[in-house]
Amino acid sequence: METVEGTILAGRSFEPVQGRVVVEDGHITAVEETPEREHDQDRIVLPAFVNAHTHVGDSVAKEAAVGLGLEKAVVPPDSLKHQQIAAADDETLIDEMHRTLRFMQRTGSGAFLDFREFGVDGANALREAAEGLDIEDFIFGSDDPAVLDVADGFGASGANDDDFTARRAAARKRAVPFAIHAGEPDATDIHPALDLEPDLLVHMVHAEAEHLERVAEQDVPIAVCPRANRVLDVGRPPIETLLEYTDVALGTDNVMLNAPSMFREMEYTAKTFDLPSRTVLRMATTAGADAVGLDCGVIEPGCRAALLVLDGDSDNLSAVADPVDAVVRRASPLDIERVVC
Repeated sequence: METVEGTILAGRSFEPVQGRVVVEDGHITAVEETPEREHDQDRIVLPAFVNAHTHVGDSVAKEAAVGLGLEKAVVPPDSLKHQQIAAADDETLIDEMHRTLRFMQRTGSGAFLDFREFGVDGANALREAAEGLDIEDFIFGSDDPAVLDVADGFGASGANDDDFTARRAAARKRAVPFAIHAGEPDATDIHPALDLEPDLLVHMVHAEAEHLERVAEQDVPIAVCPRANRVLDVGRPPIETLLEYTDVALGTDNVMLNAPSMFREMEYTAKTFDLPSRTVLRMATTAGADAVGLDCGVIEPGCRAALLVLDGDSDNLSAVADPVDAVVRRASPLDIERVVC
C-alpha cells in the first residue's frame, strides 16, 4: 500500500480535499480527509493528464512545418509530415517517438490517444516506442482494417479523404472506437463524418448549429487542439459552444507543430477562451479518458492510480489563491514533484 498526501483535487468536480490518496496494486482504494497537521499541505495532487489527440509519429520532424499551412504540413498522403515519416528508418522513428512519450510522461501525462499513420507497421512501432514507460497508449490505427489486430481503435483522416465505410464497419464488428478528423479546414466533411456514426470527433473548428445538433443526438465527444489550429491558421475552435452540446477533451495534436505539453495546452486554452479552470482541467483529464473508456483521469476509488504531484510551495506556485486555477493557468513541468502511474 502507498499513500500520496497533500491537497487532493478529488472526483469529477476537482474539489480540494486536504488528505491522502490510498493506492494498492496500482488502483485507488480510498481518498481520505485528514487533519492538516497530518500531511504535507504544500503538495497539490491531481489526476495525470490524458492527452486526447496526438500524432506522435511525426516526432522525426519537429518544427519542420514552420510557415506551412494545413495541406502542405499534415494532409495525407503527400504532406511534409508523411514524407518525413516515410523517409525515417525504423530505429530512428521508434527512438524519436520513445523520446516524445518520455517527455509526455515526465510532464504529467498518464495516457494519450494517438492517431498513428502507416497501418499495422505504424501501430507496432508505436507500441515498441512505448515499452518501458509508465504512460498508457491508446492507438487509433490507420489504413487497412487489419490494423485492428494490434491497435485499440481506428482513426480516420477525414471523410473527404477517402471512403471509410468498410473500416468503420470493421471497428464496429470489433467493438472498438472509430474516430475521425472533421471540420478542420472547413465544414464540408462534418456531415459525412457524422454519417459514419463515429465514437470521437477531432477538431470541429468550423462546426455550426446544424452539425452540433447531430453531435448531441449521436452523443459524440469531441477532441480539440487549439494550439495546433492556431499554428496551422485554420481558425479558432468554438469550444464554449461545443461544450453546450457534448463532452470536449483537450489534445496537443502533431508533435511536429507543438510540444505535447498539457500544461501549455491548458494555459493557452484557459487564457484564450472564456472557460472556467475546472472545465479546462476536466478537458485535460477526465474527458479524454471517458471518450475511449480509460480507467483514469479522475481521483476516486476504483480508478487506476495515475496521479500528478506538484510542489505547491515552488517558487512558481507558492501563495496561490486557488489550486485549480494554479494548475491550469500557471503550473509548469518545473513544479512537478513526481508522476505516479
